[in-house]
Amino acid sequence: MVFSSLSFLFLFLPCFLISYYLLPNRFRSIVIVLFSYFFYAWWRIDFLLLFVFITVSNYFIALQIEKNSAGKRQLWLVSGLVINLSTLAFFKYANFGVEVFVTVFNDLNVDSWLLVNVILPIGISFYIFQAISYLVDVYQKTCNANRTFIDFAAFISLFPQLIAGPVLRYKDIESQFSTRTHSIENFSSGCERFMIGFIKKVLIADSIAPIVNYGFALQDPTFMDAWLTTFAYTAQLYFDFSGYADMAIGLGLMMGFKFMENFNQPYISQSITEFWRRWHISLSSWLKDYLYIPLGGSRMGKLFTYRNLMLTMLLGGLWHGANWTFIVWGLWHGGLLALEKYFNVDSNADKRSTDFNFIKWSVTLFLVMLGWVVFRSENIGQAVVFYQAMFSFDQFSLSSDFTKDILNYHYFMLMIAWLLIIVIGNKTRIEKTLKQCVSRIIQFSAAQFSDPQSATTHNSATKKDVKQQVSPSAFILKSCSVFVSFVFSILLLIENTFSPFLYFQF
Repeated sequence: MVFSSLSFLFLFLPCFLISYYLLPNRFRSIVIVLFSYFFYAWWRIDFLLLFVFITVSNYFIALQIEKNSAGKRQLWLVSGLVINLSTLAFFKYANFGVEVFVTVFNDLNVDSWLLVNVILPIGISFYIFQAISYLVDVYQKTCNANRTFIDFAAFISLFPQLIAGPVLRYKDIESQFSTRTHSIENFSSGCERFMIGFIKKVLIADSIAPIVNYGFALQDPTFMDAWLTTFAYTAQLYFDFSGYADMAIGLGLMMGFKFMENFNQPYISQSITEFWRRWHISLSSWLKDYLYIPLGGSRMGKLFTYRNLMLTMLLGGLWHGANWTFIVWGLWHGGLLALEKYFNVDSNADKRSTDFNFIKWSVTLFLVMLGWVVFRSENIGQAVVFYQAMFSFDQFSLSSDFTKDILNYHYFMLMIAWLLIIVIGNKTRIEKTLKQCVSRIIQFSAAQFSDPQSATTHNSATKKDVKQQVSPSAFILKSCSVFVSFVFSILLLIENTFSPFLYFQF
């Protein structure tokens, strides 16, 4: 089951919310667990058993870590890490490992008995990472082990983020299991956030998808084919994944939970370092805290810092999937981060000016888009074909094979997507510029038509009045726009019937 499905919108979610709010607080964790298990089992009920096993084993291991002395605590932690990582390794990397082994030792004719088809359980990368961070935090005493199994099971199984994040940490929401606030304000904010995410996914990302799918299916793309497809995928991935994150955060607010933000306008970044502070924040911060820093971070000299960055991003690439493309993508970003560290790019990030540097932004976006090509490609060969087309600098037109099934609507939505990325991403800068313009107009009017001092006072009061008058209108306009777009997205969903999320594959 996915959020962008009719069964979720009109069956699962209403039933859950009615059950959740009709029962007293002490029963709400049970409701979360039962509905989350049903939500997960909708895909395959057999993998629900694996999910329950991970939940139960991590619950008891955390209790043992907390109550034992130093030596035994470490032993229990290692045991928990082995269980979690070996589970993830088998289901996610067994097929890839066997394929590599067979390729290397193809003369041994072992493929007939070694090749298997291990099915990847949906969401396993996310809930395994949550379990690992929980054990490590209990071991480091940054949070207490939860002694109420139902509350812990609710944390692991929370259906809003179960399938594609954000990657939650128990210490961040520990108190919310006993003191979270249920209010009309939170619920209405959650509904609005959910609808915005739904619009981003169904109305924008899915409308761009045909361009991406047809583009990457081309055997011999032209220069324009390759670049248009790359621009389309860059936008599609952002609106698809951030749309899911918005829906997850919105659903959490409906239940009284406040999840961390997962995206912060990543395509306005002016360095790769800044990009990773804005893209998939829950994963990048997890990798930093539970991998990069334990490896030594930047405390062991420059060479070890570069090594740690490369290893962290390599494993971050592998986290996304068992394919050479993800390995190359991880090394690409690891190498770029190491280069920026070497040249002290973004070293004054906390003090940097808010001024927009077009060259830095263009270079950063260009490097990110190059990475997305190999990230999206099915194999290295396909990525090479795309790179060759992107830098061929000939055939400056779209091929007929590319355009024959793409509608003008798809191109229009791609333009809308990039317009939103640029405008919303630079919202603060635009607002600052508009305020400066308004201020200058008011000052000019005061100087021309009235006494400067009295005009200044009058205009100051006028601006406050205008703000008070415009704010309700702006709120109503925004609410109506969101609702109408949400309804239109539902109509599109009814027509297309199924709308899978890109990050489900990870």
